[in-house]
Amino acid sequence: MLTSQEAGPDANVLYRKDVEGAVVIHSQGFGLNYRRGTHVNGINRKFIEVELVTMNDPKETKTYNSTYPNSKGFYYGELNSVLVLRAGVGYQKVLFGKAERERKSVEIRYSVFVGPSLAFAKPIYLEIIQSSSNPGEFQLTTERYDPSVHNLSNIYDKASYLTGVSQTKIYPGAYAKFALSVEYSDRHNNVRAIETGVVIDGYPKAVPIMATEKNYPYFLTLYIDLIIGKKWY
Repeated sequence: MLTSQEAGPDANVLYRKDVEGAVVIHSQGFGLNYRRGTHVNGINRKFIEVELVTMNDPKETKTYNSTYPNSKGFYYGELNSVLVLRAGVGYQKVLFGKAERERKSVEIRYSVFVGPSLAFAKPIYLEIIQSSSNPGEFQLTTERYDPSVHNLSNIYDKASYLTGVSQTKIYPGAYAKFALSVEYSDRHNNVRAIETGVVIDGYPKAVPIMATEKNYPYFLTLYIDLIIGKKWY
């Protein structure tokens, strides 16, 4: 049996509020999540969340210019580097609660979230090989990727990530999320959980990630969150 200190302060009190942070790993990238929750009762909770994730094309592969061994690599055909910002409201319900005062018991919940989604598409800039008047030497220029001009023979490397930030385009849309989670903390006032689920982001028009693959007006991703947090009342 747990002592009151081991269980966390006020172990038998229904905590009304909590805050959570998570590392997000999903089928097309990774990111971070922040949530604030309010308990409606013992099994229902309302949330607000903010989430920022990278969004890659599942078919992109890292490529190197084999002629120049010092090349650090680039994703051939990538038009834009995409970040997705989500801000939503959610509802969570406990399906199976923790056994009272059992250290190793778990809580199983399901959650749904909806809200606006913004896709930020920053154009890709590359280091392009230019011939030199001296045999065996070359110069590099930084240019925005143009699939009609740049190819595997004249691309040396990817330019700095910040290059082209001022040209970022924003695609407004919306998202919906469904999740199942397991909360396993052995202290009543802590949150330790693993969450897995599916998210769909939808936009009025396609978000251009690749020049060499078809782009779609939606992203459908599977994810897993590693969550830590605190509760209070």
